[in-house]
Amino acid sequence: MRILFTTIALALMTTLTIAGPKVTEKTYGTMTDGTKITEYTLDNGKGMVVRVINYGGIITEIMTPDRNGKTADIALGFKDLEGYLLNPPYFGAIIGRFGNRIGSARFTLDGKTYSLPPNDGRNTLHGGTKGFDKRVWAVKPFTKKNSCGLTLRYTSPDGEEGFPGTLKSTVVYTLTNKNELEFEFTATTDKSTPVNLTQHTYFNLHGEGNGTILDHTIQINADRYVAVDSTLIPTGELPSVKGTPMDFLTPHVIGDRIAQVKGGYDHSWVLSRKDTRTMFHAVRLDDPSSGRRVDVFTMEPAVQFYSGNFLNGTITGPGGNVYVKHGGLALETQHYPDSPNHPDFPNTILKPGKTYHTKTVYTFSVVK
Repeated sequence: MRILFTTIALALMTTLTIAGPKVTEKTYGTMTDGTKITEYTLDNGKGMVVRVINYGGIITEIMTPDRNGKTADIALGFKDLEGYLLNPPYFGAIIGRFGNRIGSARFTLDGKTYSLPPNDGRNTLHGGTKGFDKRVWAVKPFTKKNSCGLTLRYTSPDGEEGFPGTLKSTVVYTLTNKNELEFEFTATTDKSTPVNLTQHTYFNLHGEGNGTILDHTIQINADRYVAVDSTLIPTGELPSVKGTPMDFLTPHVIGDRIAQVKGGYDHSWVLSRKDTRTMFHAVRLDDPSSGRRVDVFTMEPAVQFYSGNFLNGTITGPGGNVYVKHGGLALETQHYPDSPNHPDFPNTILKPGKTYHTKTVYTFSVVK
């Protein structure tokens, strides 16, 4: 009898181990210089799977179920490493040193003007020509009782892409058994430097390559937005969203008013919050057809909502379907664009002896 009970107990322990959170890894590809790229699979044992590569910290897949239990990949990406090496539109990547745009590719700090590479017209976008999205990160997987994840590290040397100071960055990805995907960013520097790190996953809650996001419903808890010029650089004004197509204080279908916004949505919403030391419910995104929902919580003062305006059918996803205009959207929690050139915006300058720290959580659920 004791032997029987022991056998049953071991079987149950094995089942629990298999069902719990786990991280597996395999070779994803090889870069032209011979560097091996690894793919890490995070499985929370509750039906959600996230795949990440150490090149750019890129999230290549997010597998979630719909209201009928059918699982699909809701993150835009490529089928192999080659796609990510051919200058893609930042699919799933860590963005740094400075997410979003810096006007005229320069800023002045402590009386010195720094020139950056212009990679978006005359402006600098997402850290320059070779930002954090194109760097190989050191990765250490971890598994806990109710979560699993990766600790990613990258040291950006003084002068990289024109930015001052050696910046040591750590990003922790955590997938919990509550279907939460957490991003925690920390950084230190030996010289004052602008820092604005974010994550740039594109979502389509139908499933990647399956139509557009124009029928998704979005709510953004922001009563103001950052006004921009024709090159998407802030004018310095923070207008009210009231009476405009930028008003998502109550849920709206994305496609209903997008034609009223020249070029589509690619703006930073100023979140209706006062304390940036705590988490704030910034965004709710729903797909009524599948029932999939994403809630975004963040410590950041703003979120950039980008409606995939520059997708044009020239990119093919891993499922073999092309990504049409508005085929995905990004929700980039961050500081305001061009903050180093706007002293009245929330500060983005990290000084020696201080630690940059911020956190964002995406919670995935299903509405029946």
